Amino acid sequence: MARLVAFIILLIPGLMAAGGIKIMRDSLFGLSVFSPDQKEELISATPFLPIWLQFIIGLVMFLVGLGFFAGFLLRRDRRKGRVQERFVQKKRP
Repeated sequence: MARLVAFIILLIPGLMAAGGIKIMRDSLFGLSVFSPDQKEELISATPFLPIWLQFIIGLVMFLVGLGFFAGFLLRRDRRKGRVQERFVQKKRP
């Protein structure tokens, strides 16, 4: 049961990072993710958000998801002693 919970906790940031990549890709091709009446066509109607803001939102989602996952891996490897010396935390007195 604990492994399933850990998997779900890691799945959520992974899906968020994948969604961020999709939003950034769509903004580079001029598609608005947040426009309700769009059907696989370039933006002709007024979107809810500007395309540059959509790209920034996607970038933030990607960085948060990737950062959470990388922090989890670093923490796990520190506990098991599998990191290089520069990543080992100094013990506080």
